[in-house]
Amino acid sequence: MPEAGKGKVYPVHNNIFKFGTKGIESTAEQMATPADLENFAPSIDGTVEEWFAMDAAGWAKASMTGKKLSFSFKGKRSVGDPGNDYIAGLAWKFGQDVMTKFEWTMVSGAKLACDVVVNVTTPGGGDSTNIDSLEFEVTGYGKPTFTPAV
Repeated sequence: MPEAGKGKVYPVHNNIFKFGTKGIESTAEQMATPADLENFAPSIDGTVEEWFAMDAAGWAKASMTGKKLSFSFKGKRSVGDPGNDYIAGLAWKFGQDVMTKFEWTMVSGAKLACDVVVNVTTPGGGDSTNIDSLEFEVTGYGKPTFTPAV
C-alpha cells in the first residue's frame, strides 16, 4: 500500500495483440496472441488535402480526407506457439491468404479491432547464437472499430 498522500497505485497492464489464426473468417475462439513479440510501433498516416481559397487572404485551408493504420512488430520465432506459427506461415503467401482479423487491447483498456493484411518481412535470421527473429508489418483493411476504455 502507498503511504498516505503518496498517490494511488495502479495495476500494470500490457498491450495485448490478437490475430485470427484462420484468416479473415476467424472466430473469437480462433484468435491468438503470438508469443515472444518484443516491440511494436503503430502508425496512423493521414491524407490531408490542402488548397488556397481566394476568400482566405492567402492562407491555406486543409481537410483530412483519409487515414491508414499500420503496425510494425519485432520478436522472436517461437515454433509451436499457434499465434507465432500462424504469422510466420504467412511469409510465402499473398492476396487474401495474408488477410486476417486483428485486435489491440491498449494499456488503458481501450480496444481497436479490424481486418488486416500481414506482411512478414523477416521470417528468421540473426547471429549463429541468436534465436531466429520474426518481424512483420500489419496494415488495416478498411475502417477499424475503436471501443474506448470504460
